[in-house]
Amino acid sequence: MVRRIDVSGAGGTRLAAWEFTDPPKTREAEQAPGVLLLHGLMGRASHWADTARWLAERHRPVALDQRGHGQSDKPPQGPYDREAYVDDAEAALVQLGLAPAVLIGHSMGALTAWQLAARRPDLVRGLVICDMRASALGAASQREWTDWFKAWPLPFATLADVRKWFGEDDPWVERPNPARGEFYAEVMTHSEDGWRPVFDPEQMLTSRATWVYDAHWEELAQVRCPALVVRGLDGELGRAEAQEMVRVLPRGRYAEVPDAGHLIHYDQPDGWRTAIEPFLDGVLIG
Repeated sequence: MVRRIDVSGAGGTRLAAWEFTDPPKTREAEQAPGVLLLHGLMGRASHWADTARWLAERHRPVALDQRGHGQSDKPPQGPYDREAYVDDAEAALVQLGLAPAVLIGHSMGALTAWQLAARRPDLVRGLVICDMRASALGAASQREWTDWFKAWPLPFATLADVRKWFGEDDPWVERPNPARGEFYAEVMTHSEDGWRPVFDPEQMLTSRATWVYDAHWEELAQVRCPALVVRGLDGELGRAEAQEMVRVLPRGRYAEVPDAGHLIHYDQPDGWRTAIEPFLDGVLIG
């Protein structure tokens, strides 16, 4: 059973949090260690559904639709800055009774996770960083994203067209990638003229602009809990930078997933589980 729980984020923004299994039925289960799952830019909580289901065997996983994404509010004026995203994640941990929790974040969600872990160590007992760089990406990267959004052939006539474009025809795709097509099909909604993203691309660019110009090594060094840096061998986080992140983290560890790109948990769900489950067991179960 999928259950939605509303959370009040920064400035009263309504956020949708999701459990993808039946609610706990015993007091012992209700006290299972908490896990908050944070998707990346353009993602949504449902991208974590498979991960949440196996986590629920021993933990209490909740996935959050972050502001501007999924079924959470998309305030026209934002804010879509780092402080708002971190405040939202903090509010979710407190209101859902998950703390001290493990934070699992993908891409931008990983940055939010480690910034929150640095700011509120009392709320975070462990951290999984999935394919997110600590280095500044720069102005050229933001221009590339702006041009990429303009290249989307909106609206899509069918979800099959969505899957084909993002999985095969997108100029950013080096070789056919059905998992990528499925990932983007998940963030589309049907409108009068066809299929369009559930998010506003301009809001995504605004959000991205608040972190791509800066490096985030200082906050990474302030994370005191155990932290696992995970990269796909074909992802955006290179091995050298990932290993430097592990060195900077006071209690950092490293894992990589073969045959995976940026969307590790979608590309290789079994490899993803193999990479992070031993870490989670050590942090949450001891």
